[in-house]
Amino acid sequence: MGIYSDHIEPALVSFACSMPAISKERAAIVPEASGVVLEVGFGSGHNAGFYDRAKITHLFALEPSPAMRRKAARRIGALPFPLDWIDLKAEEIPLDAKSVDTVLVTYTLCTIPDVATALGGMKRVLKPGGKLVFLEHGAAPDPGVRQWQDRLNPLWGRLGGGCNLNRDPLALIRAAGFDIERSQSHYAKGAPKFAGYMYRGVAFA
Repeated sequence: MGIYSDHIEPALVSFACSMPAISKERAAIVPEASGVVLEVGFGSGHNAGFYDRAKITHLFALEPSPAMRRKAARRIGALPFPLDWIDLKAEEIPLDAKSVDTVLVTYTLCTIPDVATALGGMKRVLKPGGKLVFLEHGAAPDPGVRQWQDRLNPLWGRLGGGCNLNRDPLALIRAAGFDIERSQSHYAKGAPKFAGYMYRGVAFA
């Protein structure tokens, strides 16, 4: 822990996650969440304004960073449904098996160290018929862009809290045993190509 990890890094990550191109992506997928929701990687609360409030009965917000939780405070005050914080890592989801209707994960699979364990936990807590709603950036299909992702990845990870540019979210989700019902992949307009190839969709446990 230090000045960078406690103050600078959370500010940089929160700023990057609030870019107009990213907000547009959130608006297209976050309203899919419904019922009892577990949001893994709540961050500074950028998804809060995009929930369909009439569809949510309870929100569990998993976020291990105290700095991010402090930043989120101003975004969650007006939410009309109960919110409980979980200040643990994504690999340590403490909820009961088959207890939530939706797991929402946005720009988080890129950062989790043991992503297979985390996705296994997400699958475990979903009710039968429950869904994983996801929005991630990751490996680009173009060889030139992918080469830059691979080159920049070590530095990017050090600056961005362990974020990886070159993970394949769809492959990770499938490997965890999810069935992807639908997905879209594209470059987000206004975002740099090396960090702007987006994957969003819905999968079932």
